[in-house]
Amino acid sequence: MSYPDDKVVDPKAVGRVSDIDDDKHAYSQDDGSSIVEGSEGVTQHELDTLRHVADRLPYAAWLVAVVEFAERWSYYATTNIYNNYIRAPLPRGSIDGSVAAASRASGVAGALGKGVQKAFAIRTFNTFWVYITPWVGGIIADTMWGRYKTIMVFSFVCLIGHVILVGSASPSSLAHPDTAMGLLILSITIMGLGAGAIKANVSPMIAEQYTGKLRKETLPSGEVVIKSPAVTIQGIYLWFYAAINFGSCGAISASFLARDHGYWTAFLVPTCIFMIVPLVLLTLRVITLALGPVWSINPVATIRGIRGPDFWKPAKPSSYPDGQRPAKITWDDEFVGEVARTLNACSVFLFFPLNGTPNDLIQNLNPIAIIVMIPIFDYFIYPFLRRKGINFSPIKRIYAGFLVAGLAMVYAAIVQKYLFDMSPCHDLNPSECVNADGDPNPAPLNVWIISGPYILVGMAEIFASITSLEYAFTKAPQRMKSVVMAFSQFQNALSSALNFALTAVNVEPKFTWLFGSFAVTAWVVGTIFFFTFRDLDRRELELNAIGAGEREGFKGESIQRARAQV
Repeated sequence: MSYPDDKVVDPKAVGRVSDIDDDKHAYSQDDGSSIVEGSEGVTQHELDTLRHVADRLPYAAWLVAVVEFAERWSYYATTNIYNNYIRAPLPRGSIDGSVAAASRASGVAGALGKGVQKAFAIRTFNTFWVYITPWVGGIIADTMWGRYKTIMVFSFVCLIGHVILVGSASPSSLAHPDTAMGLLILSITIMGLGAGAIKANVSPMIAEQYTGKLRKETLPSGEVVIKSPAVTIQGIYLWFYAAINFGSCGAISASFLARDHGYWTAFLVPTCIFMIVPLVLLTLRVITLALGPVWSINPVATIRGIRGPDFWKPAKPSSYPDGQRPAKITWDDEFVGEVARTLNACSVFLFFPLNGTPNDLIQNLNPIAIIVMIPIFDYFIYPFLRRKGINFSPIKRIYAGFLVAGLAMVYAAIVQKYLFDMSPCHDLNPSECVNADGDPNPAPLNVWIISGPYILVGMAEIFASITSLEYAFTKAPQRMKSVVMAFSQFQNALSSALNFALTAVNVEPKFTWLFGSFAVTAWVVGTIFFFTFRDLDRRELELNAIGAGEREGFKGESIQRARAQV
């Protein structure tokens, strides 16, 4: 692939995006005294030598985090109880799926009684669907409505789905299981459309609340530091991910609500919590962009010319003589550089489906581990590395995520081997082992030894998943951030499809080899990932500078930035 520069690109510089206007950015100069483009008087020498610290997070960003918390709570509190709701029948004497108080120690909430196969199929469809629909929200936001309006509209779409779900679980509906099943599928489809559209837009919207520039500041200690937008955005996405995992804790309460009070109550509570989303949005004014014409791509022409050295040149307004610029070219040269940079970011995300792990391994302790570790990383580990001059850049962090995920799978494989060896039944099915009375007969192992994989997988998510959100935001142009975020989210759909393909080997007797193969895959793919994108890693600051300074902008475009009036 070639990139937006008038010069022929060195084929050895894989993934390189040359600067549109080389004399415009300070990175090409050697004396270190030139001002970094887009900064408030920071020289290249100061950028290289002073410690980088995060700026204060804007209040509006915390409001967006509340939106994400409410949306994720409502999502996990409903989807995590689908299995028993679909699989198990109504408990004896129950009309709403709840278990009688006398039987709660061993009873299981249920409703539709459709069996394991249908429950698995519907839950898999839901996971795949909710990571496909971000494309809808991303395209609509980037071409027509903008992020704020898209989130607001689709929050009401999602709310409609929640209301249908509550109705499907009412006693009168559960009296007709087939009707209740149809309403459930309808609600899943509507909620998935709404949640996916929100997902593509809320991630870039939270970082857009920060508009600070690279600048120097003297601390009370007398130390001069760099207030870095990149470090600030890194912190924003750490706490954004914490909001996601706080929301996922809603699944814990939902299980108890379903068991003790029935499914309509269990679905009603997250519906009420979801109502926070439009209420918070009404108090929040976010960055809005008056979009120009809808962008489009001709795939035939793209495939034909993608390897040419001048692939990007016809898209640059500066490549046309005065008065001969095509009317459809309304953008500036910097936007072309941003698009090329975006394609690099998308190629980075293509490795993420191979970093997946079995869902049932991480769904319980994993969010708690992430919530505990995020403040540790944000306040201690990352600042310590910056003080020591260690550049733990996004590509390195993602690579670390692959390595730690592989280590988690090794830990899980070892635990599983000990479980097989110490199970009283010695039949490679320890979960089915029972004593003579028919009661469970578990292996004599402390349950806390399994916390290791959960903690390590949570750490891997902090390194890789959170960084992918940060990378998608910082490498996408303003008017394509939602689409790029949708592409990033789409990798979860591909990962879900890969996990579905492994269903035949996802059985207890094969767990040791399954986890071991995940470990090897993570390490091999992670290493390939790092060496593929290490050139982008070296040029992180340069890529972030594209479009950061003064620019011509789109023809007839106006950018209006507003803050929430609280």
